[in-house]
Amino acid sequence: MSSSSTAEALQAWWMPFTHNRHFKAHPRLIESAAGAYYTLQDGRRVFDCLSGLWCTPLGHAHPKIVRAVQQQVQRLDFAPGFQFGHGAAFELAAKIAKLAGRPSDRVFFANSGSEAVDTALKIAIAWHRTRGEASRTRIIGRERGYHGVGLGGISVGGIPSNRKMFAPLMVPGVDHLPHTYDAAQMRFTRGQPQWGLHLADELERLIALHDASTIAAVIVEPMAGSAGVIVPPRGYLERLREICTRHGILLIFDEVITGFGRLGTPFASQYFGVTPDLTTFAKAVTNGVVPMGGVLAGEKVYDVFMTGPEHAIEFFHGYTYSGHPLAAAAGHAAIDALLEDKLIERANELAPVLEDAVHTLRDAPHVIDIRNFGLAAAVELEPQAGLAGMRGMHALERGLDEGLLLRVTADTIAVAPPFISSADEVKAMIESLRRTLRALP
Repeated sequence: MSSSSTAEALQAWWMPFTHNRHFKAHPRLIESAAGAYYTLQDGRRVFDCLSGLWCTPLGHAHPKIVRAVQQQVQRLDFAPGFQFGHGAAFELAAKIAKLAGRPSDRVFFANSGSEAVDTALKIAIAWHRTRGEASRTRIIGRERGYHGVGLGGISVGGIPSNRKMFAPLMVPGVDHLPHTYDAAQMRFTRGQPQWGLHLADELERLIALHDASTIAAVIVEPMAGSAGVIVPPRGYLERLREICTRHGILLIFDEVITGFGRLGTPFASQYFGVTPDLTTFAKAVTNGVVPMGGVLAGEKVYDVFMTGPEHAIEFFHGYTYSGHPLAAAAGHAAIDALLEDKLIERANELAPVLEDAVHTLRDAPHVIDIRNFGLAAAVELEPQAGLAGMRGMHALERGLDEGLLLRVTADTIAVAPPFISSADEVKAMIESLRRTLRALP
């Protein structure tokens, strides 16, 4: 982007989740990326502290993925997914199900985490209806949950700023579990907190309030990433599974962030030993190279739909780009690289390195909490009086001068480095973050 065209062009893009007026007055433009680093337009090389947006654990410009996408666009650039298919999409579905440890699951492809969530919600409602339980229409989400920005996702999500403007459009019949973070009980916890298992029993209260016969599904993130790495208490997810099973309610895990190795296992469900009925995924499935998402559906869910005349459509839902050939090619290459290069094991090895390093920031300026889980951590800063989010924005901007591209949600800094990072790079990231914090007003 030449300097002569920058000013005019900056006005054209209405940017997502961005303070557009401030950004366009002080633009931060990325020029290129390779490995674990971005290069900004002004020439600064910065470490990718959050693997893109949780989506590039293999680093950038991975040669296997680049080659696969280049070859695919020459061979088959688009194929309709309605009444037709192409082999790579079927093979990728089987590969994902096997990776999740549930080879009999079926995969419904979408194009993003938001679409995956809305798809999972529709599957859940339709499943009960097909079984003759049409009264099960209620979905239970969780406070501070993030499930994308589709109308279903913001309805079951629990982040107020994502919901407040769109109340007239939200799905009715949604309730929320309390979130699982209590600073007084959990501050500076390493890994899973010991306190908080009882919060899962709030689901029993909601079931008593609404009656199980009206509830279709419960949806939670195994680890809440977008809200600032909120880690589940020990036994919490296991208890949710028990309650859902007892009352005939489907359990949905939103693994858009935790899928494909972030916790040191392919999916979080394997880490916890908890099998959900539906699992959403996206982001790292293609290493962020081509948009793709999807839903893993248990065999018992899929089989209920496979009734009626064989020539009839069983589930009236889908997207023009479901199972897109370029996304499928990127997905195959990304998963192959993940396994062949043993990068899930690498993430598991780096997790304690990150844990030890990030907790050394406990006495750094402005820090009021540190949380970590798998290869992810959050450093929460004390907000400036009357200016919530300002200190976080200063950290993001100052971080660039220290060689870091940070992800900030309000006054919480999240880090989730690429799996290809070295231990020294992870430690250096934290030292650069320490200098960033010291420089903040």
